[in-house]
Amino acid sequence: MTTVLIVDDQALQRMGFRLVLESQDDLSVVGEAGHGSQAVRMAADLRPDVVLMDVRMPGMDGIEATRRIAGSGGPSRVLILTTFDLDRYAYAALRAGAAGFLLKDAQPAELLAGIRAVATGDAVVAPALTRRLLERFAPHLPDPDRQAGADRPAGRDPRLARLTGREREVLTAVAGGWTNGEIAERLVLAESTVKTHIGRILAKIEARDRVQAVIFAYDTGLVRPA
Repeated sequence: MTTVLIVDDQALQRMGFRLVLESQDDLSVVGEAGHGSQAVRMAADLRPDVVLMDVRMPGMDGIEATRRIAGSGGPSRVLILTTFDLDRYAYAALRAGAAGFLLKDAQPAELLAGIRAVATGDAVVAPALTRRLLERFAPHLPDPDRQAGADRPAGRDPRLARLTGREREVLTAVAGGWTNGEIAERLVLAESTVKTHIGRILAKIEARDRVQAVIFAYDTGLVRPA
């Protein structure tokens, strides 16, 4: 049974999510929170598998709540809810440790699939949305060449040296928003091989999931926004 904590400052929104989730035999809503600080406390007490997190809330927002939950060492993984015009918040939340994000107007089937994916350790950011999000906001990130203490050129992060040439190709493709099937087709690989490469990449660059791998690729300068 996958347990879920719903965090949203709108009671009607929480009720709607609860109705959708409780219609499923494998999902259980263990609590509801109306703001970030309450979410942090409840996540520590209830230890849900997934925290369904709104971003804009009074007091502590969803980004700071995500940072605290992700940094607590607990089992909960955070799935951010956002809208297209709030992409900048979604990106900040991913950097804070969220496992992914969905649009607030996602269809019930998409919401359920996203929660299940996050609960099993996967990321739920669709490749096309990953590309759109990072190409829009990566230019506003600090230049890796100019970060305090960074005296090496972009692309020279020591973790990159752990990757083989093929693994760099695959990571570049992932950061470009390609699906596993597209990577397999374009690099002439079996899709199972692509999955194996991605697993090894995540381990070598110490990334939690595919989303964090994409952020790594942009932050190190391996990939630049178009």
